[in-house]
Amino acid sequence: MDSKILSDMFQLGLPILEKILRPLIVYMFLIVGFRLAGKRELAQLNPFDLVVLLTLSNTVQNAIIGNDNSVTGGLIGAATLFIVNYLVVRFIYSHRNIEKIVEGNSDTLIEKGKVRMDHLEKEVITLAELEAAAHKQGFVSLDEVKSATIEPDGAISFIGKKPDLTEERHEELLDRLNQIARELAELRAAPAHGGSHE
Repeated sequence: MDSKILSDMFQLGLPILEKILRPLIVYMFLIVGFRLAGKRELAQLNPFDLVVLLTLSNTVQNAIIGNDNSVTGGLIGAATLFIVNYLVVRFIYSHRNIEKIVEGNSDTLIEKGKVRMDHLEKEVITLAELEAAAHKQGFVSLDEVKSATIEPDGAISFIGKKPDLTEERHEELLDRLNQIARELAELRAAPAHGGSHE
């Protein structure tokens, strides 16, 4: 293989320290950016959010690699991102208070059957988006929802007003067992009462 090709492929166009610092700075910027953008960016994407995410990687590409198109430079940049992400995740895992700051807290969107419009506005989620999320989890309308919460990862969890079929059957079985227990207690008590009158 031509030595010039090998040189172009593997010779760094930037100092190694700069190749490490560039992805590190971009990584931290994106973490802060996603935190400020809110939870909806992570899971409840509308077409505008999708366009931003698709163009984001291309936008920051030059910031990460600079004027260096070498394989070595790309590998150093990628390795830096993997290592930084591993260290950040491990650090946050062992420091729960920092995790809450970075990831945020869950937020109630529907409480006791009532939609919290102020919370929807805070999370930048429209009523139509909330309804669409409820439909995906099997609810015909928001009237069937007792509570809904948006988690730090952007996922929305719903709890229905009516118990599901297994819960209804469980309740029926418990009621029937209680009734049988009462009837048995009455049958046991009957001979005792009869014997005391003799």
